[in-house]
Amino acid sequence: MHFPRFLVGMLATSFVVAMWAEIAGSGWEALGWAVLAMIILQAGYFGLIICLICTQRPERAEAIRISANSTPSA
Repeated sequence: MHFPRFLVGMLATSFVVAMWAEIAGSGWEALGWAVLAMIILQAGYFGLIICLICTQRPERAEAIRISANSTPSA
């Protein structure tokens, strides 16, 4: 997922959370819930990036090893 798409989704989700909290309570409470939703979404995005980096590393090392073995020595 590209960061701009994530950013739009995060802002839309925060807006929905803020509207839900505004209906249920005060404006300050809505702001607090929206900020909390943004923090949770950002932590999830960070975790996803770390997971992608960790799972990609062995595959790339294997591809480098295979390409190094297949090239003839000069």
